[in-house]
Amino acid sequence: MLPVRGVATHMRVMIPLSILDLSPVPEGSDAGEAIRNSADLARHAEKLGYNRFWMAEHHNMPGIASAATAVALAHVANGTSRIRIGAGGIMLPNHAPLMVAEQFGTLAALYPGRIDLGLGRAPGTDQNAMRAMRRNMAGGADEFPRDVVELMNYFRPTVPGQALQAVPGAGLDVDVWVLGSSTFGAQLAAHLGLPYAFASHFAPAQMMEAIAVYRETFRPSERLAKPYVMLGCGVFAADTDEEARLLFSSQQQAFVNLRTGQPGKLPRPVEGYEEGLDPYAKRVLASSLSCSFVGARETVRRGLEEFIERTGADELMVTAMIHDPEARKRSFEILAQVHAEATARPESLKQASTSVI
Repeated sequence: MLPVRGVATHMRVMIPLSILDLSPVPEGSDAGEAIRNSADLARHAEKLGYNRFWMAEHHNMPGIASAATAVALAHVANGTSRIRIGAGGIMLPNHAPLMVAEQFGTLAALYPGRIDLGLGRAPGTDQNAMRAMRRNMAGGADEFPRDVVELMNYFRPTVPGQALQAVPGAGLDVDVWVLGSSTFGAQLAAHLGLPYAFASHFAPAQMMEAIAVYRETFRPSERLAKPYVMLGCGVFAADTDEEARLLFSSQQQAFVNLRTGQPGKLPRPVEGYEEGLDPYAKRVLASSLSCSFVGARETVRRGLEEFIERTGADELMVTAMIHDPEARKRSFEILAQVHAEATARPESLKQASTSVI
């Protein structure tokens, strides 16, 4: 059930915080350890009160271990009991909708009432991996909306004489989201009456336009009565601004490496990394990672309050590509403390919360 954002008062907004985990593989580690770190982070996040823990599908990237997303999510779900578990997302053009329905139907059968399924239309990889997955690279934009509708239908209860069904899947409670980094996903989510998650943590250019399109064209559905926007952002929090900037340098290096065709494991932090970059690389980081909040407690709080005020987000999906797993856990702990302090105010100022689906 998705809570509705109340009207803001000085933007100390009581909105849910969630985590997007790419299961980073740090230099000096391996994929197995990365997934175990993800499970550990999920347990930590549950104790801290985070709302969701999502993992993302990426292929042919040595620094990301969550390619078999449903399998990784099963491991994470098995070690938690309350936090919602989901994909942020499954890149639907890589898969047959029936198989995705069966995978997430299996998760919903094992962990009822806790499963989210975010759907994207990007490949989540390069052309070599796309060909290896036998993805139809010539497919038109119309295929993604059709596949989303087909997939949603597999979660409906079966009817007499139905020739094809998802087992498990049919009749199970799986919350479906549309993901996007442009107005295409916003239009589709609005048309289908689904919640919308925007990838502002790495592609913020069309964020405000996409939010406006989604809210202005939203059509209520049996799944969702009002538009609901979750925005991605990066948070790199530490006890000092200097320490946080050092942690952030791993994400910066990884992003530059990816953009220059040299993806690898998540690099160790480097002091003064950004200072040595050429102007082009600095511009790439400044634009792509502009929705990242880096610093100590007060710096992060100010940045998040401004971001929520500017966008009117209903929920934040926070990511942190931090090399040291313990520093990553600490970053999310600081964020949870900031959130708790912001919402622990007089009752008259708190936001109303109600159910929309």
